[in-house]
Amino acid sequence: MHFAAWLATYRRDWLRADGVAGLTAAAVVIPKAMAYAVIAGVPIEAGLYTALAAMLVYPLLGSSRPLSVTTTSAIAMLLAQVIATSSQTTGATASAVASTMALLVGGILVLARLLRLGFLANFISLPVLVGFEAGVGIVIIVGQLKSVLGVNLTSHTTVGIVLELPRVLSQTHGATVLLAVIGIAVLVALPRLFPRVSAPLAWVALSIAAAAVLGLGALGVKSVGAVPSGLPALAMPELALAWQLWPAALGVALMSFTESVAAARTFCQRDDPPVNANQELLAVGAANVASAFVGGLPAGGGTSQTAIADSAGARSQMAQWINAASVLIVLLFLSPVIGLLPHAALGALILVASVAMIKPEAFRAIARVRRTELIWALITLAGVVFIGTLEGILIAVVISILTLFYQANHPPVYAVAYNREKAVFRRAGENDSDETFPGLLLLRTEGRLTFANAENARQKMQVLVAQSQPRVIVLECSAIPDIEYTALVMLTEAEENLRARGVSLWLAALNPDLLKVIERSPLGKVLGHERMFFNLRKALEAWEQGGDRPAMPPQG
Repeated sequence: MHFAAWLATYRRDWLRADGVAGLTAAAVVIPKAMAYAVIAGVPIEAGLYTALAAMLVYPLLGSSRPLSVTTTSAIAMLLAQVIATSSQTTGATASAVASTMALLVGGILVLARLLRLGFLANFISLPVLVGFEAGVGIVIIVGQLKSVLGVNLTSHTTVGIVLELPRVLSQTHGATVLLAVIGIAVLVALPRLFPRVSAPLAWVALSIAAAAVLGLGALGVKSVGAVPSGLPALAMPELALAWQLWPAALGVALMSFTESVAAARTFCQRDDPPVNANQELLAVGAANVASAFVGGLPAGGGTSQTAIADSAGARSQMAQWINAASVLIVLLFLSPVIGLLPHAALGALILVASVAMIKPEAFRAIARVRRTELIWALITLAGVVFIGTLEGILIAVVISILTLFYQANHPPVYAVAYNREKAVFRRAGENDSDETFPGLLLLRTEGRLTFANAENARQKMQVLVAQSQPRVIVLECSAIPDIEYTALVMLTEAEENLRARGVSLWLAALNPDLLKVIERSPLGKVLGHERMFFNLRKALEAWEQGGDRPAMPPQG
């Protein structure tokens, strides 16, 4: 629910829980915001500006109680590819490209809200999203190897970096590698030893302290450098870049919205209002616009920080405002300290976070249930790694849509048998005790019959008819919500062909709307109520009483 709704019902005793949740989430949001800025290739303060602006604006309009809107690793990786391409062709700075992308993404999401396109959140299937996330994780890991090894790489693609890496391993900087290894160990071990401690925040603090006390800079360990103090200045996006950037902005907008809605729905509890996808378009869009005008990145809801806010007991969106206040304190008072943060320390943080994006258990779960969808996930992963992140999200969308088309175009058609002991009809061949009837073929199909799938359904039915050589075919229609005109004409023609061969077609279990359509058609006039039955049981009783004679009791 949006600002006016949740604030009107806000209870004073929630403030403590929201405060704890906001501060706890901030311990993850702050270091990750800086890390994602590094992934995108912009100054680290841009990540903090994004977190500040997005978390101030989203609670005003958002419908999700715990959703933490900053930016995400996937969005940062998409942006990195856009920046690399745009900087070469236009000469624009990374910050200018990032803020312009944020404005375009925000505008696209707000426009999508006006057009009520919230249903688009369902257009990327979960297996495809699993493959995309894993691919992004691999790309980020490979991209951060230069930071944790302290080497210079000229390649920008994942494959190029992997091929170039063996030639530069001799240049590895020992102190940088040691710091990164220690960071990985801390980030992996600390959550297991001290679950209540924020491992990312603790590691950032430790590495800054080490840089100051041990003089890591003098040893050749590179730091992030000066970070501007204070509030972000008003930044005007470069609208001249919009024409070049808008196709990429569509992909980033889709990813931002999909991730946000997925995270919001994942942590929606029973007593929470339902997540309104169209409202989320407006809220996340507004957060992106706000980020654009402070020099930030495209924003979106992050699963990890949302999980932390939810588990810490966030009662309302107030937790995000407390989180934003923590970011503001860092910007006002801790910028000089953040400048000491070693790149290797951030690289270790990014590596550990990115490894978590690769979920073998998710691939195994998909493989156990649907091997075909595992292939889709792997194709998406390969597209991200070998072609590019933006191309990968396009592949993800195309695969998801083609999946829908394929399923809609291939309705299941199967013979049905009867179990007299249990008085149930089910797919023929599932149980040896089920009964079939010589001369009678009970058929069932599922889903809406349309111009796109009617031919496939007809061919499947022909195979079953040829196998059983029936005198009567009963098409059970309980799972057919509707039939389009093209499919109805084909069914009418099929009835004529069957009748010419001495085979009678009956229909059973038509829903009221489908029955009206059939009755208005030539098929309905040919069949009459004598060959349309209330359910399969009535049709079977008519068969057993009268065989294949056409005079049958009316439906009812």
